[in-house]
Amino acid sequence: MKIEDVIKTATAMPLTNPSFPPGPYRFYNREYVIITYRTDMDALRAVVPEPLEVTDAIVKYEFIRMPDSTGFGDYTESGQVIPVTFDGEKGSYVHSMYLDDEAPIAGGREIWGFPKKYANPKIVHENEVLVGTLHYGSVTCVVGSMGYKHKILPPDPILHALGEPNFLLKIIPHVDGTTRICELVRYHMQDAVLKGAWSGPAALELFHHVMADVARLPVLEVIGATHFIADITLGMGEVVYDYLDPKHNVAPGASGSGAKA
Repeated sequence: MKIEDVIKTATAMPLTNPSFPPGPYRFYNREYVIITYRTDMDALRAVVPEPLEVTDAIVKYEFIRMPDSTGFGDYTESGQVIPVTFDGEKGSYVHSMYLDDEAPIAGGREIWGFPKKYANPKIVHENEVLVGTLHYGSVTCVVGSMGYKHKILPPDPILHALGEPNFLLKIIPHVDGTTRICELVRYHMQDAVLKGAWSGPAALELFHHVMADVARLPVLEVIGATHFIADITLGMGEVVYDYLDPKHNVAPGASGSGAKA
């Protein structure tokens, strides 16, 4: 293969048989079960990287069923999302993600920097209850439950939340093991079509596991839960802060520490 052909062909690894196709990536009938809970503020601040700021001790534990996604197939995902601000802009920091499909693991990590690991999350409908679970191998790490469609929710607040920015910390090492890329990435979900949204009572338990450390952010109080179904497009990302750029290596809040637009 000629050098120019390598450059033209190299969209993802492996070179001649990539794990995922180029985007965009559209998701149909994407089902969310989001349980919002209060946690320990010190624990939260210990895992959220500056220059993101935590304003309240809130975590959203998400179970997401994706039966039809272009390029990535049929899979389920689960993880923790933390409300934050960045330069005064409200958004969410994706802290952890566990899923059961190799293509979105590879694509999510390589393109955007999603913190994805392989595990076995599930959403099941058990009579009048929605149940979300996360197993890492044989070990139970998360059990969440929610009353099924107790109250219909208006669409506007859900669509507004889906439109807010999301932040990721993309880390790629160099071949010698040092850090080659360390960037704060912002992305948006786009073109959302909401097909229904509901609230209901909920319960959530997190269990300690060495490779799925969801319990590092303990559940002190369950605040509420939302269940909704939508078609949505995962937008491409942009780098808003480069941790390896010398002009960013100053104390937060000091002159010259602002992010790149």
